[in-house]
Amino acid sequence: MTSATGSPTPPEPEDADAHPAPAPRAEAAEPQEGADPAAGAAQRAASRAPSWLTRLFRPGPQHDEDEDPELTGSFKDAAAARPVRVGFGLAVGVALAVMLWLALASLSQLLMWIAVALFIALGLDPIVRFFERRRWPRPGGVAVVVVLCLGTVGAFLGTLIPALISQITTLVRNAPAIVESLTNNPTVQALDTQFHLVDQAQEQLQKLLKDSNAMGGVFTGVIGAGNLVGQFAFGALIVLVLAIYFLVSLPAMKRFVYSLAPRSKRRRVRQLGDEITRSVGNYVMGQATVAALNAVLAFVLMTIFKVPYPALLALGVAVLAFIPLVGGVFAGLLVVVVALFSGGWQTALIYAVFYFAYLQVEAYLVAPKIMDRAVRVPGAVAVIAVIAGGTLLGVAGALMAIPIAASVMLLVREVWIKRQDAL
Repeated sequence: MTSATGSPTPPEPEDADAHPAPAPRAEAAEPQEGADPAAGAAQRAASRAPSWLTRLFRPGPQHDEDEDPELTGSFKDAAAARPVRVGFGLAVGVALAVMLWLALASLSQLLMWIAVALFIALGLDPIVRFFERRRWPRPGGVAVVVVLCLGTVGAFLGTLIPALISQITTLVRNAPAIVESLTNNPTVQALDTQFHLVDQAQEQLQKLLKDSNAMGGVFTGVIGAGNLVGQFAFGALIVLVLAIYFLVSLPAMKRFVYSLAPRSKRRRVRQLGDEITRSVGNYVMGQATVAALNAVLAFVLMTIFKVPYPALLALGVAVLAFIPLVGGVFAGLLVVVVALFSGGWQTALIYAVFYFAYLQVEAYLVAPKIMDRAVRVPGAVAVIAVIAGGTLLGVAGALMAIPIAASVMLLVREVWIKRQDAL
């Protein structure tokens, strides 16, 4: 615009609030006197850096997000204020853990008896359930099962004890004749002439009789053997009593175990538990059937080939054949050894051919058909389970290995795999 005189009019000042003037660039703060030069350089660099980079490298909280700072602080404060009390509490906890471990180690034999008794009870439960389906009360079925088991054990002992007494009596009666036949043997006489075996044997026998320490060792060994027999008898009695108790109260025990599960999952836990106990019982009955067939065949073969004590050896075969995978082989070797010393190598060879041929038929035809209804365990898993169980717990571990492996596979298949499929 121009004024009336024609001179240009100076521009009116603009509104400062509408268009604020840009602020001058802030100069880098000068480091104070006495400050660290490195810190001042870092401060100037941070002032020149973009804001997003400054926020990126800004230090966060020192504690973890999942960690409760109040709890951590209280524990640190308590540990700092009362170190003796905190240390004493930790020492007491460690001592209690060690005492619990030692208690479990000292009760290992009792825990083994309980496990064997529970395994026997689960194995006899299918017979009791058979009587229950015939409208028998459970105590009546348990009584019948117990009578049958005691009758079997009594028959075994009734056959074993007279045979042992007869063999020991015959050995004592024939001992002088056996010694005389050995001394008159030409081979023994030739060795005695060269090495003086008879004189050395008599001299060692006289030293043994005169040595009190040696006789004490003999008596100690006899006492130890007696203690071992007593412990075995006591363990067998405890297992028998516990097995009867578990067999009578098995439904109540199962209900109590199922009640420990949450209400929403109790039905599923009951289904899995019933299936596991049923598979264990079916496995025991199937293995007992296989052992019974093995014993019957062995008894028939021993009767045909006139092997002595066929009934006693058949009971031994039944007990050994109950052990999976390797029991039948050991049972066959036992009878072969007896036949070798009683009837000659021809009888032993013929018996071995027939018996081990049956073992092949049993392994590929009989046992799979019986066990397929009880447990579904692959052959490799069964072998590994039996070896591991025998290594850890001996014969009892080998007996319980396959049903335990079947239970683990059932839980994996019904719980873990289905959960993974649902994801």
